[in-house]
Amino acid sequence: MDTEQIKILLERYNQGTCSPEEAEIIEQWFDNINRHQSVIMNDDALNLQLDEVKHLINEQITPAVDATVPAKVRNLRPWYIGIAAAAVVAAVVLLFTNNRHTTAPASPELLATTTKTVTRTVSNGFVAVATPYGLKETITLEDGSTIAMNGGTKVHYPEHFTSTARQIFLDEGEAMFDAAHDPARSFTVYSGDLSTIALGTSFNIRAYASEADITVALITGKVKVEKTGNANNATILMPSEQLRYNRTSLELIKSSFANPDNIIGWRKGYLIFDGAGFNDIAAALQNRFGVTVINNSNKIEWNYKGSFTKNESLSEVLDVICTIKSLTYTIKSDTVYLEN
Repeated sequence: MDTEQIKILLERYNQGTCSPEEAEIIEQWFDNINRHQSVIMNDDALNLQLDEVKHLINEQITPAVDATVPAKVRNLRPWYIGIAAAAVVAAVVLLFTNNRHTTAPASPELLATTTKTVTRTVSNGFVAVATPYGLKETITLEDGSTIAMNGGTKVHYPEHFTSTARQIFLDEGEAMFDAAHDPARSFTVYSGDLSTIALGTSFNIRAYASEADITVALITGKVKVEKTGNANNATILMPSEQLRYNRTSLELIKSSFANPDNIIGWRKGYLIFDGAGFNDIAAALQNRFGVTVINNSNKIEWNYKGSFTKNESLSEVLDVICTIKSLTYTIKSDTVYLEN
């Protein structure tokens, strides 16, 4: 069965003339497309997937040109036929292969919640809080400000703020800060070479040691971002603006974003990818599920778009990503291995 035959099958489905078995596979993947908002595939990408799973289609689906049993009819836009054709290919992989992934006896999701804990220590007048990968934490400061910490994040701050300043130190990771309004005391977050100063605002800072960039994104209010100790070269951010600082080139780039969920969706447990590279995806899975992802495939250039809810498991997320990228995966303990 080639691409054209699959498209013919989808056209028969649209007309209500395909067999019940064919309709069942197509129905399952219509639901999957709606749930994951998969991207549209061009013919080249579709043909690549067809080459890899064509034999599975031939084994499991027998074209029924003269089928008389009607299936439920859907009205499909012409371009949707192409998406659905790719969906049928992926559906065969998911429905009829049992070796797509192998998991260890205990799942990474379970390990992340049972063997890892958030740590909080007090020493020399400072409070230090650390979240392991796979766990998030929200803390409330004495002034009513809050810090929502993503996985793999470390912060420290004074037990008691002074009468003139509130200073927070983001040592590692990603956190969203919601600063309580207090005109008499500036609210400053130090992250690497950057200082972010706010008065009654909410903003997100991402500063993982494994990443070259530190990013400050403003959600509400107004902030001033400067290189620590260099107040003469400050950048003002307004809502929906972000500043990216490269630790190597020392370059500062200001840009805007349209959807705040793309920045702080992690707080609600969302995974949102918009043209994401492999490193971005690996970091997101590490933060969410506490796993390390190793790419042993020859797929180096990634441009992945898709989103997942907080209820979807690691395996469900990997199933979709690997289907679209024509990959398989194996989970061993807390490590995911991607293969061609």
